[in-house]
Amino acid sequence: MKQALIRAPIFTGDEWLEHRALLLDGGLIKGLVAEDQVPTDYRVEDLHGTRLIPGLIDTQVNGGGGALFNDAPTIDTLRTIGAAHRLFGTTGFLPTLISDDLDIVARAIAAVHQAIAEGVPGVLGIHLEGPFLNPARKGVHDESKFRRLTPEAVDLLSSLDNGFTLVTLAPERTTPELIRDLSQRGVMVAAGHTAADYEQTRTALAAGVRSFTHLFNAMTPMTSREPGVVGAALEDPDSWCGLIVDGYHVHAATLKVALAAKRLGKMVLVTDAMPTVGAQHKQFTLKGETIHADNGRCATADGTLAGSDLDMLSAVRNTVAQLEQPLEEALRMASLYPAQMLGLDRELGRLAPGCRASLLAVDDQLRVKQSWIDGAAQQF
Repeated sequence: MKQALIRAPIFTGDEWLEHRALLLDGGLIKGLVAEDQVPTDYRVEDLHGTRLIPGLIDTQVNGGGGALFNDAPTIDTLRTIGAAHRLFGTTGFLPTLISDDLDIVARAIAAVHQAIAEGVPGVLGIHLEGPFLNPARKGVHDESKFRRLTPEAVDLLSSLDNGFTLVTLAPERTTPELIRDLSQRGVMVAAGHTAADYEQTRTALAAGVRSFTHLFNAMTPMTSREPGVVGAALEDPDSWCGLIVDGYHVHAATLKVALAAKRLGKMVLVTDAMPTVGAQHKQFTLKGETIHADNGRCATADGTLAGSDLDMLSAVRNTVAQLEQPLEEALRMASLYPAQMLGLDRELGRLAPGCRASLLAVDDQLRVKQSWIDGAAQQF
């Protein structure tokens, strides 16, 4: 269906446009024209002063809507998670499996393959956060699931053939050769839950590590004489860093310093969301342990952080309010930059002719009023 969206300021990813119509057709953006120049074969929809922005992309989503991917790595779980996060602006995501047995990893990959093949809204690939991690920086992961990376595991991790694969591992627990093999097979390798030192991290970057999972959390810090993983991440101009901006994982001042240090365009907002996002009940069970979400903070009984109760539009708001970033930059950190990270910036992250029609109509408080994923609209 040909549709023209009017009476809404449009953020293209680069700039705001006024008095323009956004033309949608067949799941794609066909053009931007003056509101009085809409072709006659387009159905006009008046958005009454809401704002159009690119749909948000989350590369770390463990759960939502009461569902946890690890508990049931199925296509139905992916539908539930995607629907829960869509209310909060997410139009593309990597469902994330935390450390588990390799048969569960295989089931998760198969579920994502099926979801993409069947067109489940928003699923772009998979994020496998473990089980190739360091027990010294385990966080809430179950270290009984941890293992060393092997050539056979590389075959499994690189088996998704219709979507993007992101693998978080501890580089000191494997070899540069296996990192290089994963990278050459098209897998994005991220360092996370790692006790690597600066030199080990630099070696891993040279071998193919291209991003860092939830920067500052579960990794060696930057100190005066040992830059650690954090120092290597901030120094490297080409790698990506995921940031959880929820007011709990990292102090705002620390994030401000990181933003000033890192090359522009390389910081991406993530949620690390758990089942509580979009759910009425604010507790869940993780490997037999009850996790409570209190005022947006997910933690075990002993206070260990266990993912987050964060959604993407809240992350954008927090980036503006806590990190003093312009709204436009916060939106890019949640849309254009993750699209670039996934190699999808010609399709997603912008409102421009030829891009997929994945976008949001939001009010002045950044609440979703309408969402489009590949042209399919849903009102809220």
